[in-house]
Amino acid sequence: MRVFITGASSGIGAALARHYAGPHSVVGMAARRAAALDALASSLPGDTACYALDVADSDALERAARDYIARFGTPDLVIANAGISVGTSGADSRDTATLARVLAVNVTGMAATLSAFAPAMRVAGRGTLVGIASVAGWRGLPGAGAYSASKSAAITWLESLRVELRGSGVSVVTLCPGYIDTPMTQVNTYRMPFLISADEAARRFARAIAARRRCAVIPWQMACVAPLLRLLPGWLYDRMAARAPRKPRDLPL
Repeated sequence: MRVFITGASSGIGAALARHYAGPHSVVGMAARRAAALDALASSLPGDTACYALDVADSDALERAARDYIARFGTPDLVIANAGISVGTSGADSRDTATLARVLAVNVTGMAATLSAFAPAMRVAGRGTLVGIASVAGWRGLPGAGAYSASKSAAITWLESLRVELRGSGVSVVTLCPGYIDTPMTQVNTYRMPFLISADEAARRFARAIAARRRCAVIPWQMACVAPLLRLLPGWLYDRMAARAPRKPRDLPL
């Protein structure tokens, strides 16, 4: 199996690389931290290819995609997993720059990852494109406006892409995880309901991908709760969300 994963140096991306790696696999891994990528690659069975890049750099992604395809062929699976999260305040003008960076990684970087491989997969008439969104994209979370906005945009972009590729043989899967135990969530000081490990998340993601689910919320407990957020009337959601804890601000991006 030929797989390409962004954000592969830690967290969910690394767990997905471990899950898909095998004696007959080729796992392409992209992330900003070259040393972490190399360390992970050295521990995996099968063939690997490491690409040290920032997904906000679309030219670098295009070069990585061309290199991967030239060396190994068209991938069977591309997972746009790279993402960043930080607390924000919509009333603070300083956070507009933070918003721009979060959107550049979580939305534009995701779109650039998938579009770099989509033409070859469309010609081949097969394969699956996956975008990692979040249940945070279903409503605007206080103190996390940039992250919620980015994941909402990601969900919508992936839905559009899925319809555009309908009939091509290329599937598009949107994954909306809840709380996963990764460096991104380990900075949170509040209780995170239904928290699961990155390795368990990778196994559940893989099942949803294999089933070519259009949109999957993981874990199942969050899948029961998250749709209710959309059904809450605005006045009730405002009252409940106003008491929600906030993610720390000024985290490194």
